[in-house]
Amino acid sequence: MADGGRSAGLPIVATGLAYASGGTAILEDIDLTLERGVRTFVLGANGSGKSTLLRLLHGLLAPTRGTLQWGDRGARPLGQAMVFQRPVLLRRSASANIAYALDLAGVRGAHADRRVHAALQAAGLLQVGDRPARVLSGGEQQRLALARAWALEPEVLFLDEPTASLDPAATRAVEQMIAHIHAHGTTIVMSTHNLAQAKRLADDVIFLHAGRIAERTPALHFFSSPTSVAAREFLEGERL
Repeated sequence: MADGGRSAGLPIVATGLAYASGGTAILEDIDLTLERGVRTFVLGANGSGKSTLLRLLHGLLAPTRGTLQWGDRGARPLGQAMVFQRPVLLRRSASANIAYALDLAGVRGAHADRRVHAALQAAGLLQVGDRPARVLSGGEQQRLALARAWALEPEVLFLDEPTASLDPAATRAVEQMIAHIHAHGTTIVMSTHNLAQAKRLADDVIFLHAGRIAERTPALHFFSSPTSVAAREFLEGERL
């Protein structure tokens, strides 16, 4: 569904990015480039700055210092979406949640109906489209949040630990939805603490340690031969 040429918001380039809150530095000296089509996973211990980095890259937060460039733009383009660990759903049906997001984006009528149907179908939720979104299971709610985001045809989709509170079966269903979205042209940037998940899905890994990028490498290299001490200790701790 995504048409990457439409919004020209890639690559995303961060230069000297820093963010502080209440006088506490959360991220420092972040330099990175996110390319089209690459599934980039952000890993790190709790408190390392993963969620903050995604919010900065998405434009939800303004950096304390440094610059962000989205493609040829200094301002965030419209072709982005973000899904959080706890989905925020409206008090209406599953299909109406998607239709409402499309309406805000100016997509209405038969075109919107087609997008709602396609998104529900991709998420495996056609049979619950008329049910209130808030009575769905946790896994179904997260797939609905993904379907709503994908219906907007984003060039980039940011995912902040979207399976953190789900059981293995629901996690696998969400992973299949993410793979489907990526296969249809949307660039994925995702944080997770699930290393097995990162091994299954990631192309590249950004490893954060104490608010800084300790390692940026293809996923295969990260898991087989990390170069930073912090990454080796992180992986070893996960294996214990």
